Amino acid sequence: MSSALRPPQHFAVIGAGMAGITCARTLVQAGHQVTIFEKSRSTSGRMATRSSAFGSFDHGAQYFTARDPRFLKALESTPKLCKRWSANSVQVLDELGHVAAPGLSNHDAHWVAVPGMKSLVSGWAEPLAAGGHIELETRVNRVEPDAVSPKKWQLRTEGSDGAQHVFSGFDGVLMAIPSAQAHSLLQTSELAKPWLKPLGQVKVAPCWTLMLAFPQAMQPGMSALGPQWNAARSTHHRIAWLARESSKPGREPIERWTIQASPAWSQEHIHDDVPRVEAKLLKAFSEVTGIRAEPTHVDSQRWLYAKTVQPLGKSHLWDAKKGLGVCGDWCLGHRVEDAFVSGLELALAVV
Repeated sequence: MSSALRPPQHFAVIGAGMAGITCARTLVQAGHQVTIFEKSRSTSGRMATRSSAFGSFDHGAQYFTARDPRFLKALESTPKLCKRWSANSVQVLDELGHVAAPGLSNHDAHWVAVPGMKSLVSGWAEPLAAGGHIELETRVNRVEPDAVSPKKWQLRTEGSDGAQHVFSGFDGVLMAIPSAQAHSLLQTSELAKPWLKPLGQVKVAPCWTLMLAFPQAMQPGMSALGPQWNAARSTHHRIAWLARESSKPGREPIERWTIQASPAWSQEHIHDDVPRVEAKLLKAFSEVTGIRAEPTHVDSQRWLYAKTVQPLGKSHLWDAKKGLGVCGDWCLGHRVEDAFVSGLELALAVV
């Protein structure tokens, strides 16, 4: 029977990042009802943007590429939400900041969402939010059979204020969250035990991110600080990536940099206090870029699940009999497009 002939079903989607919103909007387009649960204050997940008095920082995903025709088609449906970023010859730098390999990844167009990376997912999520289908600041602690209709599911949740609530009547539960969180929720709920082993084998590295602003570079007579390039991968033992935020389209002109630590260094310093991490990364930033000026603004973010080291190896998991599914970028890799494809293919398997 085709999905068009099936009666509409109600699905719970846990997680409102790229994978979750892609999955949810695809289900809605197929005629189904969704309720999305997100533990944070807003949608977008690691496609995140942080505001400051000096401009915004894309402190999660820095850019994305588009190779899958389905992703390209989705981007074309909302052209105002993304623009091409000419990153000015992305480089690979050695420990001392010297160019080791110019023109990295020039075969792939670099795209960013505007005016910030979160704009793409939040833009796609707007119709869902307007329809009252997104529950923000709502953490799902347990998935269990519905107390009234045992063939359906109910979710036990906790709000940011500690309030407990039960949402019921779901025909299926789809988890678009990091693999470790999906593993924990499935284990706590005593569900889908065969999935625990493959989920446990997925490896995702953490990432410390540093955000710096140098408004003094805007003063009369001052030229842009530091190097001529706007983005680079680095072999410095502390730093994996640097980007001049003000070089991205649709951004504020004040000189701002986002620095992402290497997976190994982030793991080694995962429990360090924030001032220590910021000081070490600021020193490394100066070594790589040659910028010795003191930043006016310093901020940081610790991502516990940032870069997939060992993916699941398939786009999603779906048990049609139980009505349980799992998706996320970690199923395929760590790219934004991986999250889109995973969420899309889970939804297509469902419908």
